[in-house]
Amino acid sequence: MKCFYHEAQKSHAPKHYLLRGQPAPSPEQPVRSERLKAAIEATSASLILLPPLTRDTLLLDRLKRIHTSRYLSFLESVVERWRAMPGASDVVAPNVHPCGYARFYPRHIIGQAGWHMNDMACPMDEGSYTGILASATTAQAAADAVLQGEVASYALCRPPGHHAGPERAGGFCFLNNSALAATVLRERFERVAIVDVDVHHGNGTQDIFWQRNDVWTGSIHVDPADFYPFYWGAADEVGEGDGEGYNRNVPLALGANGIDFLQALSRLLSALAEFQPQAIVIALGLDAHKDDPLAGMTLETEDFYRIGQRLAQVKGPKVIVQEGGYPTDSLGDNLAAFLQGFRCG
Repeated sequence: MKCFYHEAQKSHAPKHYLLRGQPAPSPEQPVRSERLKAAIEATSASLILLPPLTRDTLLLDRLKRIHTSRYLSFLESVVERWRAMPGASDVVAPNVHPCGYARFYPRHIIGQAGWHMNDMACPMDEGSYTGILASATTAQAAADAVLQGEVASYALCRPPGHHAGPERAGGFCFLNNSALAATVLRERFERVAIVDVDVHHGNGTQDIFWQRNDVWTGSIHVDPADFYPFYWGAADEVGEGDGEGYNRNVPLALGANGIDFLQALSRLLSALAEFQPQAIVIALGLDAHKDDPLAGMTLETEDFYRIGQRLAQVKGPKVIVQEGGYPTDSLGDNLAAFLQGFRCG
């Protein structure tokens, strides 16, 4: 299996985010990719380092199919515009957000930052846009490899993407890498599915495909009644309009273990089988592990082997896109276990 990574992802290196009302060290640091990269290099997988970034018009065209043009423009220009304000901080951190029904899009950068940044986990500085774009480039490369005939590929992406909606960043996510991979696959396959096994609900992914029936979305996660992202991910959220019935959520209790997770995965894949996908994107979170700093579940490393094994048994070519999973001594082992299980599936 070919694995893809872009070194420019390290350009996005936020030092802090807001945790329970207090500034805290951000777990979404370049060390994440370093540990995951080391785990790949210790296996038999082929790690492909992508060339320097250039103006990729195809990537931007594909991103416009899942994100609004004003949001993409915002990400590219926000840091420069923010720092131009007298007395502004070096890091973009909005102090106001629209609540309830808001339809007026502001002209001022503070208002736009609050509009586009759903929470306080998405600080941006001068290197952020480069790192964000490199992450999306990695997802695109892995999906393109499947278009070109690979049976499976892996994209080592950070920052992650599944909380990013059509024009909202959130939960460390800016561009939705899994949705981008699905968009690439749709250029060849009529029916594509995204299976999200991150500990958090992929609310951005759900939002992007909410009214579509060409991309089926399914997620296993901690019940949002007790866990981030809190407002999305209930079992009765099934899509609307053309997309009704094409979204499936399987929320689990806070502290769920590997047995609970694998049983939920069986239910989710049974629902997926009715869609008869021709290609699959696996939004791979490793943050359900018991030691993860953000974990709401108690999975062991060996559980990721079983998850990989079970997902490999689903028919069709697959793109694995890295989502969550934060720095612990177990992080690389968890990825290695998943990849090994996937190869043995």
